[in-house]
Amino acid sequence: MSKIGRNDPCPCGSGKKYKQCCFHRAASAAAAPNAELLWRAGNAHLAGGALDMALSCYREAVRLRPGFAQAHYNLGVVFQQKGLLDEAAASFRSAISFNRDYAKAYNNLGYILATQGRLDESADCFNRAIAIEPGFAAAYHNLGTTLRHQGRVDETLAAFRTAHAINPHDPVFHSDLLMMLHYSDMDDEALFREHVRWGEQHAPAAASVPARQCDRDPGRKLRIGYVSGDLGKHPVGYFLLPLLESHDRSQFEICCYSERGQRQEDDVTARIRGHADLWRRTMGLGDAALAEMIRADGIDILVDLAGHTAHNRLKVFALKPAPAQVTWLGYPNTTGLRAMDYRITDAVADPPGSADALHTEQLIRLEQSFLCYTPPAGAPPVGEAPCLTGAGVTFGSFNNLAKVSPQVIDAWSAILGRVPGSRLMLKFKGFADETCRRRVSDAFGARGVSPDRLELVSFVENFNDHLALYNRLDLALDTFPYNGTATTCDALWMGVPVLTCCGTRHVARVGASILTCLGLPELITHSPEEYIAAAAALAADPARLAALRRDMRPRLAGSPLCDSAGFARRMETALRDIWRRWCSA
Repeated sequence: MSKIGRNDPCPCGSGKKYKQCCFHRAASAAAAPNAELLWRAGNAHLAGGALDMALSCYREAVRLRPGFAQAHYNLGVVFQQKGLLDEAAASFRSAISFNRDYAKAYNNLGYILATQGRLDESADCFNRAIAIEPGFAAAYHNLGTTLRHQGRVDETLAAFRTAHAINPHDPVFHSDLLMMLHYSDMDDEALFREHVRWGEQHAPAAASVPARQCDRDPGRKLRIGYVSGDLGKHPVGYFLLPLLESHDRSQFEICCYSERGQRQEDDVTARIRGHADLWRRTMGLGDAALAEMIRADGIDILVDLAGHTAHNRLKVFALKPAPAQVTWLGYPNTTGLRAMDYRITDAVADPPGSADALHTEQLIRLEQSFLCYTPPAGAPPVGEAPCLTGAGVTFGSFNNLAKVSPQVIDAWSAILGRVPGSRLMLKFKGFADETCRRRVSDAFGARGVSPDRLELVSFVENFNDHLALYNRLDLALDTFPYNGTATTCDALWMGVPVLTCCGTRHVARVGASILTCLGLPELITHSPEEYIAAAAALAADPARLAALRRDMRPRLAGSPLCDSAGFARRMETALRDIWRRWCSA
């Protein structure tokens, strides 16, 4: 955000120029220090993006009036925007100490605590904010996000539903609710209808940006625009990289629209950017402005990599800034957007017939897989199957705890009951929170599993240490109805066979898609009962587990999943076909 100029409209909303309004207040505050004037001047600087000047004003305001709760709160906001979380938390606590009913301060403090992994304290803050202000939609939404990090799916859904009910016009609240519904038992048709409702409510047949004059030559070089908030260390970033690395640059020009702030960029961002002919940072840019930018950049095919996940720009796609628009990779379902022309998938993840009727987009199915996996450089070597050392079989899952549904806990408990001496290792960052660990242990305990058969792991030092943990597993158990994706690929690269339970919609079929691509149909089951029986049978056959382990890394390396050049050609064929269809329309 640029600093506000003297002749710009004052950010306080008075309608006056800045020099006629808050600039004068700032000058007055400097001449004759007054806490109220300093606070107002700080607000103007904050609105204009002048964080250091705002910080100076707020600090002086609380020095002059130590009990000035609003100034403490705004000081916390500045610290938060500067990434100084401890200082922000201290300021929000100060605001609360002077105003026990300061709902916004509780909400912001809760957000900071969640960022620091202090999830129970975070939830307490959001609940306090809600108790003070029952119609505080953002506090319900933030509470839901914290509960999701603890794997509390039903409570998350309740919080998200309340936030959406209070403010049905907020597309983010509605998108987050859609995402969470994939973890529920909502049937496929009802879930489709909810996606369509999002499109009708938040992106109704909006007037598109003016169409540009476009060369309808079906064989010309194309400008492809990729839009995402995950162009960095995120599964989307990792799965996108092999495509960008192998794109035919004589036929395709690559443009990236990154919704990731500059402070959030990392070495993976740098690698992605290195393959882009054009790189645009879009955070803070309005929908109409971004749509006009995309149009002016001459994008032929615009690719959404987010769907309804965080930092999506679906409302930009609703404005139809490019001739053809496609969604791929980042979201496991339809966008519900009539302006989105296509969704790229494969025939296992979205079977022909049944899946087509549940999409507003036309499905394009790539041969082999809709994914391309790049094995992590410097990964530890595959170790010997632990069960061969004389210890019992170790099962495991490193998936997000939100995917560990009650049905999954039922199945895993049954597997442990069928395999004497076996253990289960779960890895999830939320296990740093003792309450989260206790909740999971109690859930298994209620099903007859003693705590000594569980190992709950939270953080490790680095990604290679994370990968090394797979050497302690004999068999990875996929989650359902929401399968793993990157976790499944990582487990397979570390030699660990993955057993999946295949369902009816995309989120429940990704495991089957990956294993089909590897030629391992015996690891695909179709009911919880079959899943339990298959896990027990594999555990009873250590030689089979060991053979699968020895073969798994070379099998994956030689599969279409790791053939970046082949994947790029298949994707480019799909993109070219999309363009030809548009040219002939």
